[in-house]
Amino acid sequence: MTDPTAGRDSTTIARVWHLAEPARVIASASVGGGIGLRNWIINAQVPRDYDRTDLEHHVTEIAHVNGCTGIGVGMLTAASIERARELTEGDVVAYASVGVTKPTWAADADGAISPWKAGTINIVAFLPEPLTDDALVNAVMTVTEAKSQAMVEGGVPGTGTASDAVCVVCPAGGAPQRFAGPRSPLGAPLARAVFAAVAAGIVHA
Repeated sequence: MTDPTAGRDSTTIARVWHLAEPARVIASASVGGGIGLRNWIINAQVPRDYDRTDLEHHVTEIAHVNGCTGIGVGMLTAASIERARELTEGDVVAYASVGVTKPTWAADADGAISPWKAGTINIVAFLPEPLTDDALVNAVMTVTEAKSQAMVEGGVPGTGTASDAVCVVCPAGGAPQRFAGPRSPLGAPLARAVFAAVAAGIVHA
């Protein structure tokens, strides 16, 4: 489904996936998020003091440099792209760039941030079968739960960071699966792959 490349211009390191054909995607990314058909996915590294607000313009620039055409998903992170981890469980692939500076608990006071130091956790997961819209949402839940499990077991005081993003990709054609929870045939390997990728990323963050 994918042709991943490591793209670079004068200022930006990025992991780029050129999808061989448009795929169904659900993403929480600020650029290209939501549910729909997408042609490419980018996870780009930005400086820790990054303060641009024209995210769509910036992602478009990165996409152009990397030869992306059509509609895509753009995610940004201050975490090292070169230290990102990609794990496979069966036919499921999970990629995670892990930065856990300023982790936070999901339910906490406004502005609460842990002083623990180790950024943003961006996860891209590829599933081998198409999913219904509700199953895509379920897959995001599975990814998030697995990420949080890795955080807790890795000793990070939080369930994530305030800027984490998730992107789940599946084929656009065929009979869609209705379930992607952690005990479902698709969700179980998804959870294990995401957990392993995030856990490995925490160790090297």
